[in-house]
Amino acid sequence: MESKTSKGQMSWWQLSLLGVGCTLGTGFFLGTSMAIAKSGPAVLIPFLLAAIGTYLVYDALVKMSVANPDKGSFRTYAKQAFGNWAGFSNGWVYLISEILIMGSQLMALGIFIQFWFPALPLWMTASGFGVLGLLIILTGMKGFEKFQNIFGAMKAAAVVMFIIVAVVLLIKGINSEPKQINAFVTNFQGFFAEGVKGIWLGLLYAFFAFGGIEVMGLLVIDLKDPKQAPKAGKVMIIILTTIYVSALVCALVLVGWETFTINESPFITALTDFHIPYVADIITGILIIAGFSTMVASLYAVVTILTALAEDHDAPSILAKKGKMKVPLPAFLFLTVGLTVTIVIGFLIPEKIFEYLITAAGLMLIYNWLFILVTYAKLMTLTKWQHVKNVVGMLLIAVTVSGTLGDKTSRLGFYISLLFIVIIAVATFIVMKKRSNNSSA
Repeated sequence: MESKTSKGQMSWWQLSLLGVGCTLGTGFFLGTSMAIAKSGPAVLIPFLLAAIGTYLVYDALVKMSVANPDKGSFRTYAKQAFGNWAGFSNGWVYLISEILIMGSQLMALGIFIQFWFPALPLWMTASGFGVLGLLIILTGMKGFEKFQNIFGAMKAAAVVMFIIVAVVLLIKGINSEPKQINAFVTNFQGFFAEGVKGIWLGLLYAFFAFGGIEVMGLLVIDLKDPKQAPKAGKVMIIILTTIYVSALVCALVLVGWETFTINESPFITALTDFHIPYVADIITGILIIAGFSTMVASLYAVVTILTALAEDHDAPSILAKKGKMKVPLPAFLFLTVGLTVTIVIGFLIPEKIFEYLITAAGLMLIYNWLFILVTYAKLMTLTKWQHVKNVVGMLLIAVTVSGTLGDKTSRLGFYISLLFIVIIAVATFIVMKKRSNNSSA
């Protein structure tokens, strides 16, 4: 995607804000309920471990980006480290996962808006949000950056507001009734209620809450000083981790962990019994903002990677053809078709199967993270301490992926992700074989 502001105009703090905007989404506002269901009050541990893993992946990616700024980001580095097959497969794994995630975000947005307008058909609301997202992408890098900064600030402010409200309620509860104290004591005493297995199973959903940092790798090329990219990532992850952990602590102080359900945001559940006016409306609004901004981040990532694939002839080269628009028109049309197909699939197949597809898409993102660490070890000269950090990151991701085997829903999602990997591997083999024959002919 071409930047109207021209490359090298973004400061490090703007990249931090963009990172918060791209990452803080429904994975946290809604998916946290699933993490609590798996881990109990010990959900704080998976989130801290996921924060460490996310930082290690970002640190590896950004060091490669500083050494060789390239809009193809991780897929370009994979290609440099292991050859054409790695660039081809990495790009398509990421592309397919992001397209599926876009579809899930649109479906979620359609469901959220029905809280206020239950009579509106789901396809209409999902399509409406899809069109709005595409219009933002048409504004180019400048429009995308402004949009994510505004919505990122709104989402962060919403979580801070929840924390303040929770603290006020806690203080009020201490002075008037022991309800909050009882919830805190119950959660503290049952901190490891789900045991080590619960922490293991909760890791996947904690990592999902940090999904989006790879988009920052795509944006490093737009920094005034790419050497400040590590600082931007540290600040972003510190902000996100502080927000996540503080909000979870507040939620667990207000109500017992068994009160939370996977079908409702934990922040609505935590405040329901206090009968605060419009609280459900406010949080629903934040869910919509969160889902929409992360969906737009996925749209941006798809266009960027697709253009890079086309320029490297790993996708039809016509997709990278640029005209007077801020984005290549063929790539934009491909994105529009992909978005439409995911909406149709979401309506045609049973809900459970769509859930498995989304779990698979999230896992494919994590596979990309693992390959970033492998590429980093191959491409860069690492100190002993950097090797240790890299291995720790790989182990955290491996443990997270293995955790999918302990739960039926995520297990089926894991098998579907493997199926996608096999399909892409076969496609990679065929394309590389064809290229080899053409070059030797």
